[in-house]
Amino acid sequence: MKTSAHILYLRLEQEGVSGRGEAVPYARYGESTDSVQLQLDGVRSAVEDGASLTELQSLLPPGAARNALDLALWDLEAQSQGKSVWELTGYHPRPVVTAQTIVIGSVEEMAQKALELRHYPLLKVKLDQHQIVERMQAIRANAPKPQIVIDANESWNLDLLKGVVPELAPLNIALLEQPLHANEDGALRGYRSPVPLCADESCHSSADIERLKDRYQAVNIKLDKTGGLSEAIRTYETARVADMTVMLGCMVGTSLAMMPMLGLAAQADFVDLDGPTWLKRDRDNGLIFKDGKVTPPQRGIWGGV
Repeated sequence: MKTSAHILYLRLEQEGVSGRGEAVPYARYGESTDSVQLQLDGVRSAVEDGASLTELQSLLPPGAARNALDLALWDLEAQSQGKSVWELTGYHPRPVVTAQTIVIGSVEEMAQKALELRHYPLLKVKLDQHQIVERMQAIRANAPKPQIVIDANESWNLDLLKGVVPELAPLNIALLEQPLHANEDGALRGYRSPVPLCADESCHSSADIERLKDRYQAVNIKLDKTGGLSEAIRTYETARVADMTVMLGCMVGTSLAMMPMLGLAAQADFVDLDGPTWLKRDRDNGLIFKDGKVTPPQRGIWGGV
């Protein structure tokens, strides 16, 4: 279980106006705070020369470095115009249901956590390859009403998937995230699971949608994977054209990292932005989490006026 998160905070200033962004380098994708800092140092001169949001997309690949810069540029642009990012994008935030995560533990520990969260509308359950059905049956027995998303985190193989899914389907599982490793999910081509499959580690940007649509029924879009809000919007719109279910996810970070997703969240099928709830202390004026819903603060911490 994670006990800390290393974030990257970026602030841009121009003519007395500032824009902020936060990103989380992710080791699964070969990132570290040092590697992301090197990427940002490499484009510093281009940014200082006035690189636009559009130009940024070709300066850096999808990932945490571009995310931090993209978000800071959106924030800067909105404040410079005296508008909100939501006015610029056309996607406006509102209170939405967000998943609350149950981490991997014993059958008894996970069942107890489900009992505590039984009144929440959406639960996300982390699983490995052990005691899959036993854990889920115990969780569902203690939390009969919530929608449930399972996140297997690439820990299964195809035979295991085919063996357990028929027993999971009667438990009314809404989505099953990334059962196979991203390098092995070609095996899913043509397989129709009785529980809808969602691509997480396999889906980084809009360029992946065409390749994935015959393997998965849904995609999990995260800012640190897409490289910012600009590409997150493109990925969302491309997935909709492909008739795929959309989930919005996050790494563990502060409300500053979650806030840019709230406009798209109002349009998504599933939202998993509970990252700040795992922190000992969030940023001041952060998002408001209560009973499985997330509400924007009255005074925004990001996104212009």
